[in-house]
Amino acid sequence: MKPTLVILAAGIGNRYGGLKQMDGVGPSGETIVDYSIYDAIRTGFGKIVFVIRKSIEKDFREVFLTRLKDKTDIDYVFQEIEDVPRGLTVPPGRSKPWGTSHAVIVSEPKILGPFAAINADDFYGREAFRAMAGYLSKLKNTERRFSLVGYRLGHTLSEHGSVARGICEVDDDGTLKGIVERTCIEKAGSSIVFKDESGRSACLGEGDMVSMNFWGFTPEFFKFAKAEFESFVKENAGNLKAELYIPLVINKLVKSGLADVQVLEGGKIWFGVTYKEDKPRVMAEIKKLVAAGQYPSPLWG
Repeated sequence: MKPTLVILAAGIGNRYGGLKQMDGVGPSGETIVDYSIYDAIRTGFGKIVFVIRKSIEKDFREVFLTRLKDKTDIDYVFQEIEDVPRGLTVPPGRSKPWGTSHAVIVSEPKILGPFAAINADDFYGREAFRAMAGYLSKLKNTERRFSLVGYRLGHTLSEHGSVARGICEVDDDGTLKGIVERTCIEKAGSSIVFKDESGRSACLGEGDMVSMNFWGFTPEFFKFAKAEFESFVKENAGNLKAELYIPLVINKLVKSGLADVQVLEGGKIWFGVTYKEDKPRVMAEIKKLVAAGQYPSPLWG
């Protein structure tokens, strides 16, 4: 069975100022996720599952289902704030989604085997999909062997504001030893800095390995993620902005020895649209790739 690609597309996009997952950046109006799906199909993924919000279902169907229905097996699920474990309630005033780990959890009914999860607003490059598809195709459903396509921090920053990245600790054979989610990462002169929870600044290196949320899992991940999410909701009832990121779950798994995570080579090219001002650069980069013959225009013919 070919692996499935889960696309996390339920984010609100506050910093971007709109639905960036549906914003056209290609020469013929293609979105970033169109290129991800194109790369996924030609590197061995057999099914696409979108995670979206009910409020954008109509736009999603018009943008993606119409033009992709004959290209691959495509499906979707909803991520809503109300989707919490039985017996728990959503804190009054909560409007922020529960985070990327929750987004993966809600895809479970559509998953039958090994799968990858990516952001809808990141361009990962064909080699990243090739590496991930090759790794997942060798796994059994019951294995606790997960994976991550790693990127170098210096290649993943925005010129227009701070970003959040999972900073990875990797041993010599590519095994992930730990990952810490850092927010408010930005350039400061010739340095790269972030602010910790106390507001203090610390430096990071351009060559630091980071997660751009290109993960590979077997269905075993769901049992861990659901247990962590239940605990998270209980512990953060009074924090209306707290999110359970995938790296938080992964870090606990690798530190406790409950799962292995392999950091895959393949993260050679990345660009994305965290901010509206990032869009011109993304459009220019895609134009270069089209001119070099890596993608047709229009993409879907």
